[in-house]
Amino acid sequence: MAQKKFYVVWKGLNPGIYDSWEGCKKQVEGFKGAAYKGFLNRAEAEAAYQSNPARFIFKSDKPAAEKAKHSIPIIESIVVDAAWNSVNKDMEYQGIFYHTGKRIFHVGPLANGTNNIGEFLAIVHALGYCLKHNLPTLPIYSDSRNAIGWVKAKKCKTNLEESTETKHIFDLIRRAENWLSQNAFSNPILKWETKSWGENPADFGRK
Repeated sequence: MAQKKFYVVWKGLNPGIYDSWEGCKKQVEGFKGAAYKGFLNRAEAEAAYQSNPARFIFKSDKPAAEKAKHSIPIIESIVVDAAWNSVNKDMEYQGIFYHTGKRIFHVGPLANGTNNIGEFLAIVHALGYCLKHNLPTLPIYSDSRNAIGWVKAKKCKTNLEESTETKHIFDLIRRAENWLSQNAFSNPILKWETKSWGENPADFGRK
């Protein structure tokens, strides 16, 4: 006979502690960003319910990117996104706290940018924010694989050509690249899995 478990729902239709998987499932199934976990006894569940869910949901030996891909978004995190206007070629980007939805920075619109450049700048901006506010382990999500790769390489590998019209964009790129070369950071930079989790919550909503 399987051992009875208690399920903590931190984020769902009705957060709380449930004594069956069926009860827990009703609270989290189809709920965007649901946060939940099973425990072997009620005491552990009650203690966990009063704590940060990120301490329990992602407690494993798997790499952070693998955990994020196959589970749910880490609630205590920053999510960034960029937008590009195909008509006037303006680009802008922003970052929010996923847990609260509060915008913590917004830059633009900037003429003659690209979406991937905006994503790159947004991630670096978020890293700078974390350094300034002493948040060395706070995860940062972006839905741009290109931008994530550029940040990890500390180089913006854009195909945009530098010109008098794009000089201001390249000034920002060079400043971001210099920041990456001069500062160490340990924040996980993770892919926002749109197919599994829905639209990036930092999205500008212009699709």
